Amino acid sequence: MTFPAGFLWGAATASYQVEGAVTEGGRGPSIWDTFAATEGKVLGGATGAVACDHYHRYAEDIGLLAGLGLNAYRFSVAWPRVMPDGRTPSAAGLAFYDRLVDELLCRDIVPVLTLYHWDLPQALEDAGGWPSRDTASRFADYAAVVHAALGDRVRQWTTINEPFCAAFLGYGSGVHAPGGQDHGTALVAAHHLLLAHGLATRALTGPGHEFSLALNFAPAIADGSSPAHAEAARKFDGIHNRFFLDPVLGRGYPSDVVAAAGRFVECVRDGDTDTIAAPIDWLGVNYYAPARVTPLEDPQAPSNCPLPTLRGLDVLPARPPVTAFGWEQSPSTLTSLLTWISSRSDLPLVVAENGASFVDTVVDGRVYDAARVNYFMEHLRAVRDALDLGVDVRGYFAWSLLDNFEWAMGYTQRFGLVHVDFETQRRTVKESGRYLGRVAKANSL
Repeated sequence: MTFPAGFLWGAATASYQVEGAVTEGGRGPSIWDTFAATEGKVLGGATGAVACDHYHRYAEDIGLLAGLGLNAYRFSVAWPRVMPDGRTPSAAGLAFYDRLVDELLCRDIVPVLTLYHWDLPQALEDAGGWPSRDTASRFADYAAVVHAALGDRVRQWTTINEPFCAAFLGYGSGVHAPGGQDHGTALVAAHHLLLAHGLATRALTGPGHEFSLALNFAPAIADGSSPAHAEAARKFDGIHNRFFLDPVLGRGYPSDVVAAAGRFVECVRDGDTDTIAAPIDWLGVNYYAPARVTPLEDPQAPSNCPLPTLRGLDVLPARPPVTAFGWEQSPSTLTSLLTWISSRSDLPLVVAENGASFVDTVVDGRVYDAARVNYFMEHLRAVRDALDLGVDVRGYFAWSLLDNFEWAMGYTQRFGLVHVDFETQRRTVKESGRYLGRVAKANSL
């Protein structure tokens, strides 16, 4: 089961989850520094102050990635590191990513740079955050600064990772930074995140560079075949998937979601949807699990799923097998997802995140994570099945290179190809890392 020539095989990380060094090199505070320091927000009171110490150990970590045989590294730039106040460039902050990119290129690893993975400078949150339209403009300025510094060597650019999470978990349910809890505000934040993507893409487009964004998808699976079940799936799919995908594809916001979104349209100005639909070169697809939904008797009854506009349905418990996070393992759903996206667009696709948390133990210097090996094996087969169906998939990135700070779950969930002892910072390559490396080297299953 071979993959196309030039297929990208990589692993991904995010700046706040791995870097640490939150007060070094002139870095300013981010919303995640503030959120994690607030009692009760993160499990165990954990923070990203040290995390994996990737800021100091990046050369070691890139060496591990290269040693596995992976040929690409998807990382994110910390906005508060390169612009501590969200507006003013920091030479010291940019220098870190300059060194990081050079290290990757020295090891023949393709740098795939994500500009935003949720760590908004606290100064910009204080000025209104993503609910403020001005933040989208500030993001375009920030993108231009990073592009000017690294664009001579970085060819693969992703603007924003998972605007769904940044908006709906950050400003709606409040389980992520900055902890807002208002669905109307969350919808406005989502629009401004997508607008920021479009503004940055328009500003940065240049010859030889490829631009994208990464969306997280949770395909809706109804627990029955009645019209009410189909309606429940439509509602969930609308707000979780189509609300973000359709405007990027030039389709505008889906009318069924807008109709249920109240005053949301008031924040959408003339020309916004054209800006959001700025041409991109590929779409990042982040996939972990589907959502199983069931209709409620009352179509206006509140849902147990805290997403804007959702009424008249509930999300059911995941079916086994599940990961340590409780997420359902459904590799065939990845095939269906890639095929569905391909049916709506001719954009090439890259699986920008896919992975699983399990309970890992170091035994005699090894981590025998057979469950994760099996997870990767089955999901890579799902990607290969999509290729066989004619889907243009260009790459696969495992989440994550390292065990890391897993947002509100602190350090309780391990996704890494590499085990990290957070007390000693000792790295141990897991069997899943070795497995994925063998697949990458052979470019086949």
